[in-house]
Amino acid sequence: MRLVFLGSGAFGLPTLEALARDHDVAMVVTQPDRKAGRGGKLTPTPVGAWAAEHLSGVPLLKPERVNEPGVVAEVCSIDADAWVVIAFGQKLGKPLLEGRFAINLHASVLPRWRGAAPINAAILAGDTATGNSVITLADRMDAGLILGQSERAIGPTVTAGELHDLLAGDGPELVEHVLAEHTARTLDPFKQDEAAVTLAGKLSRADAWIDLADSAEVCRRRINGLSPWPGVQAVLDGQPLKLLRACELTPGDVGSASETETPDVRTGSAHDATPGTLLDPATGTFATGDGVLQLLEVQPAGKRAMSWDAYARGRKPAEGELLSSAEVSRPC
Repeated sequence: MRLVFLGSGAFGLPTLEALARDHDVAMVVTQPDRKAGRGGKLTPTPVGAWAAEHLSGVPLLKPERVNEPGVVAEVCSIDADAWVVIAFGQKLGKPLLEGRFAINLHASVLPRWRGAAPINAAILAGDTATGNSVITLADRMDAGLILGQSERAIGPTVTAGELHDLLAGDGPELVEHVLAEHTARTLDPFKQDEAAVTLAGKLSRADAWIDLADSAEVCRRRINGLSPWPGVQAVLDGQPLKLLRACELTPGDVGSASETETPDVRTGSAHDATPGTLLDPATGTFATGDGVLQLLEVQPAGKRAMSWDAYARGRKPAEGELLSSAEVSRPC
């Protein structure tokens, strides 16, 4: 098939690579280069960088506003069988889409988690499964007809960054399946259930907080769901510490005690310690409002991400130290 690809973020890269291998990608449209890093160097999007390196001779557009008449005319001048849109970052207007077969890959099983951060939202909410949806483009965000879906389980310690990469890797097969059905004229689109819609708002650095008075499960979901960005920003005994991966402990995780015994406050899932108290420096277990949280991966200020074990060997934290949220401007 002859295709136009519109995308910016890394989520679309596996699909673009597969489409370029198996089809004729006639044009790539992405966001403009932006300043990045401490030096403020102009940096292309992941899609723009890959296309420039691997698709020599293929037009690569980087419009500031994709719906401007001149851009619309240039994109629509390409005779294509389909447009594939993945994490593009700009809404496509009616003049662009009129008369086009255009599909969008979205990282959730719609209608659950429409919006900017569906992967993070699924982990934050405690979902045990998510997936991808291929939909038509509509006026309302992520509200198009569903053309195909895939599913994937969410492991208890998987981070948003890892789930992003797993779902991105699932994208090519689903998109190829929808394109094949379009060619064979066997597509069977269906409407989303509006009563089941949930929304996944855009994240910011203001979301990087944690409340250790919450349950261990809620804390675990928050840490994993915000990793690697914005990452939960915390302070342990006055020292900044970014929390990147965690799990919650249950009685079965640490062995069982008789009904007359009190679980060891250093390792057990029951305790009477203040939320945030470090119970066992060797294992990275902390008291929460309900249960015990175990930190698996952290990042001290100015250093690389590391396991709790590596962090503890270097810093040697002491039992009783207090973990708390760093001061951030929390959203209202």
